[in-house]
Amino acid sequence: MRRRIWGGKSELRSEHLGEKPPRRAHGRCSGRGRVRPGPAPTGGAGEPGAAARAGPGRERTKRGEGALPRRGRRGAARSGGGTHIPRTRTPRRAHAETLRRQRVRGERMRRLRPWALVLGGLLCACAGAGADAGAGAGAGPALRSYPHSAVLDGAGAYRLRWGRRGSALALRLEVRTRGYVGFGLSASGGMASADIVVGGVEGGQPYLQDYFTDENRVLKKDPQQDYHLEYAMENSTHTILAFSRELHTCDTNDKSITESTVRVIWAYHHKDMGEAGQNYHGSNRGTKSLRLLNPEREEVSSASLPFFDLTNKDVPVPDKDTTYWCQMFKIPVQHEKHHVTKVEPLIQKGHENLVHHILLYQCSSNLNDSVLDYGHECYHPNMPDSFLTCETVIFAWAIGGEGFTYPPHVGLSIGTAADPLFVLMEVHYDNPSFTEGLIDNSGLRLIYTPVLRKYDAGVIEAGLWVSLFHNIPPGMPEFVSEGHCTLECLEEALGAERPAGIQVFAVLLHAHLAGRAIRMRHFHNGEEQKLLAYDDEFDFNFQEFQYLEEERTILPGDNLVTECHYSTVDRIRMTWGGLSTRNEMCLSYLLYYPRINLTRCASIPDIMEQLQFIGVKEIYRPVRTWPFIIKSPKQYKNLSFMDAMNKFKWSRSEGLSYNQLVLKLPVNVRCSKTDNAEWSIQGMTALPPEIERPYKTEPVICSSSSSSSLHKIGNFSTRIQCSVGKIP
Repeated sequence: MRRRIWGGKSELRSEHLGEKPPRRAHGRCSGRGRVRPGPAPTGGAGEPGAAARAGPGRERTKRGEGALPRRGRRGAARSGGGTHIPRTRTPRRAHAETLRRQRVRGERMRRLRPWALVLGGLLCACAGAGADAGAGAGAGPALRSYPHSAVLDGAGAYRLRWGRRGSALALRLEVRTRGYVGFGLSASGGMASADIVVGGVEGGQPYLQDYFTDENRVLKKDPQQDYHLEYAMENSTHTILAFSRELHTCDTNDKSITESTVRVIWAYHHKDMGEAGQNYHGSNRGTKSLRLLNPEREEVSSASLPFFDLTNKDVPVPDKDTTYWCQMFKIPVQHEKHHVTKVEPLIQKGHENLVHHILLYQCSSNLNDSVLDYGHECYHPNMPDSFLTCETVIFAWAIGGEGFTYPPHVGLSIGTAADPLFVLMEVHYDNPSFTEGLIDNSGLRLIYTPVLRKYDAGVIEAGLWVSLFHNIPPGMPEFVSEGHCTLECLEEALGAERPAGIQVFAVLLHAHLAGRAIRMRHFHNGEEQKLLAYDDEFDFNFQEFQYLEEERTILPGDNLVTECHYSTVDRIRMTWGGLSTRNEMCLSYLLYYPRINLTRCASIPDIMEQLQFIGVKEIYRPVRTWPFIIKSPKQYKNLSFMDAMNKFKWSRSEGLSYNQLVLKLPVNVRCSKTDNAEWSIQGMTALPPEIERPYKTEPVICSSSSSSSLHKIGNFSTRIQCSVGKIP
């Protein structure tokens, strides 16, 4: 049985948020917590320190209120009018004293200017800067400090920007409302047991309040306030809030922010949170899965680079829950080496939930253009033989993910004899509602450059071989499966191709609907290293590559273990490894460089001891059917492997015992080359490594905080206490 897996963005510029273009006049903080126009700024629009740069010292100089020009003072002194000179000083001594004071004041201003810029911005934020509509939506912290952004709703009314700042996360909300704005983190994507912050600007005063909800979705004020307001403003159409929070707060009511998927919840209302109590947000709410700690990546402008599209043409999607559609393409770039720098999904509008994943496989270069004539359902008995030559994954995209940008020193090579000429694009359509009449034209866009990069990228598929040998009993709140990229496979492939090792720079973790968490464990010389990648809040509908903060070296003799956690509490029958979303997988895709001749490093547990666990004694041999037929004992006679496993009376204790058995079973090694050949270790049996279970998570350093926050600039530090309005 062949294995196979799986189975644009609108920029809302903040200066355009209002109905009218914002005024360029920046404000100074007034005692009333609003913004009054200040002098014309000398800096860029929207910078919080603009008012500070146009401060009182510069105003006096411009109005002539400071010292007169040297010549004017001297002339006035000599004529005896205009300037009073103390009798105790001569004109020359007075002039020297004036110059000395100017030098001292100038030196002080130069030393304090960075502090003044930040202090001015912080004080304006605390006093409610931006409450005037005329202040302009561009005011506040510079957008460059938020490298990531996402529109959370379909109407474009709620935009989130964020970025990591040391041990804290900085967030900026831009919402089309003049009422309150709610934002939260939730394990389930709902209101139950959520970590929530609510803020806005009411009567010219900003407010920001830390809340949490219990399991019954009751909103409660958090005794420990861990969200810190940095900036707030309201104009005629929008409310903007900028705030921060430590990743780990020591507060049991807060959700720690990690590299795992985060289910963000959001809401807003056209009224503020006032004395009348909470205004229900109604339909102005939603949830979206994000990865808040994905490292900032260096974007190389691709606007002027050439590209080509690989898209399906009017594919009729059957009215069944799972369809894999395969279409062959020919790479148009030939005879000269180029590097693909970015791959973007081209998902037909309205089909965002229909297209579950897209895989791109390299096929045999001995094919001819006749294979391009038509597509066909994958894994079908009548599919073209040419499809069988396509085994090497060169790119993978899954639902919820955005475009993938390669690092500046790495690219996907095309155009040479060793590169793909024919590729197979596999699209997994997920249609659980059995909708009829769907026609799809989705695919991928590949952006490339003739300016070559230092390294060619490769992909290794690791984890569990997709097979019925991978199975999960029903009714289990937790069941763990492991797929091994074994020491034996890596030792042979890397030893022959790259003894110095390869560098992994991104990982895609993949499971199906029963998946709850996935970890990629890394062992070197038998000792466990830091997790290569993990997602403890896995969301089937949000799967994208994780960029590694630091590239990881994989050496000959290392072990890689893909560890998948599942829940089948709502299922009454076995869950089987397979292509459907109702089946399961446990896979990880490693993007690495330099490219070597290894495309698959996986395993599957031995089947006979699984059968013995449920009491099977004998099967019919030779095995002529799949699934094979059982001969004895009597209660399983003439049943298939699947039927026998389903017939067994599974309990949670039996499921736990079975799980412990499976994790210790010998594994069949899968170790494949890119040209459909196999390394000599392929098909051999190996023992899984001795590893600690469960995985011992690394301790996190949490930061207990209050409503004040410490800001440090150079050698200056101060504690700014922001005043926020009370919320009942």
